[in-house]
Amino acid sequence: MTSLQKEYMTKVEAPFADSLTGLFNHGFFSCALDLEFRRYKRYGTALTLVFLDVDGMGDINNRQGWMTGDKVIKRVGECLGCVLRDADIAARYSEDCFALMLPQTSGAEGASPVERVCSEVESWSQGTVTVSAGIACVQDEDTEVEALINRATNALHQAKLNGRNRCILAESSPRSRPSSLPTVLVVDDEEMNANLMQDMLNTGEFQVQCVHRGQDALTAVSQMDIDLMLLDIVMPGMDGYEVCQRLKNHDRTRQIPVIMITGLEDRQAKIKAIEAGADDFITKPPDSMELLARVRSLIRVKTLNHNLTSIENVLFSFARAVESKDEYTKGHISRVASLGERLGRHLQLPSSELRALRIGGALHDLGKLGIHENILNKTGQLDDCEWHKIQQHPITGAEIAKPLKDTLGASLDIIRHHHEKLDGSGYPDGLKAEYISLPARIMAVVDIYDALVTDRAYRKAFSPEKAVAILEQEAQAGKLDPAVVEAFTVMMQDQRS
Repeated sequence: MTSLQKEYMTKVEAPFADSLTGLFNHGFFSCALDLEFRRYKRYGTALTLVFLDVDGMGDINNRQGWMTGDKVIKRVGECLGCVLRDADIAARYSEDCFALMLPQTSGAEGASPVERVCSEVESWSQGTVTVSAGIACVQDEDTEVEALINRATNALHQAKLNGRNRCILAESSPRSRPSSLPTVLVVDDEEMNANLMQDMLNTGEFQVQCVHRGQDALTAVSQMDIDLMLLDIVMPGMDGYEVCQRLKNHDRTRQIPVIMITGLEDRQAKIKAIEAGADDFITKPPDSMELLARVRSLIRVKTLNHNLTSIENVLFSFARAVESKDEYTKGHISRVASLGERLGRHLQLPSSELRALRIGGALHDLGKLGIHENILNKTGQLDDCEWHKIQQHPITGAEIAKPLKDTLGASLDIIRHHHEKLDGSGYPDGLKAEYISLPARIMAVVDIYDALVTDRAYRKAFSPEKAVAILEQEAQAGKLDPAVVEAFTVMMQDQRS
């Protein structure tokens, strides 16, 4: 056992390995990566980070069951373990995502073992299971380890976008944007049609790029920022429907407006385009005035959405700032967001509520931004004034996030009501039973659990077993939802078995 493993077990009081795969868990991997990144900053040694994701894991779980899904995860972990050198570290990073740290390895060198894993998984499953991978090598301009993580994550997204079952090496230079003008990508296999639309858009308002194949469109999206896509339906190889579906299935590209180019009376094509996620249509041959009006309108909408996303990112930054004020809660928001979403999946909640749990978990303590760190880190009992300030943080957080109520949805309810109790003894509104939403009840359980298993200024962490027992006592006392606590207990038992 290494010194880092001993230190992790001592401080966290939890195993450093994932129970299903035997690989390291997310927490230990993050510590090891941070340590190796600091070594790079001091000595300049090469370092490569890889994220591998099992393609279509949700479909496997839904169609074949969770036991089959766990078997797949376990087997992929075994394939990954077979390519490791002594210095390499592999982990189960999230539910269906693995991470691999390769010290003293360039990005290109790191591609070789990753490709062996991809090949081994495909061979073992006879093509029924594949993995995609994003590879990133540390760069001189990386001042924080998050920059390396973001590049590896983006490379993984690009691998998924480009058809899955492939490895993508992150670019060494930033994504390009030719000018400050909005960029319109015209995708049409007929050069004459593409040139015609390019001429119509040549008003000085846009930067226009043209490609003639669906695959080339996805490549262009991965290499530059696209503000709108004009997409022909009928093309050789990958048609417009598939291109549109791939764009809309990924967080990084789903906000790109897509105008599908259809035949004059092709009603069936329009219906299929709607199902693929198209934002608008225009018929052949396009009218220049109509084309310009539609393009301008959708780019305005995208700009508004981008601004809202930017505001969301600011809120997440605020939430991380809160965490940095409290020395005992590092990693709390990410753990709670992850636990909440996992419990939501265990309870088979719809995707909208899973999103609310993920975002609400990340922002639930946003209101602590207004509480002095002396109160957050106080080792003694809080006085009445200090306790009142603590009880106000859900209200403050909800007020900060309120301008985004249309996009945050049920997440806003989680921010305000994650400290409510079924018997009305919670805060800030003293809600009872049926007046507390299910996502807020879930967040209450996972928030308390993470607080119990983490060292605090006034006490040491409880063991996971003791924390679950406390949750069960709270449920029996009528404070927490018994069904949610029971589901959480089963989920945690399954994780340990």
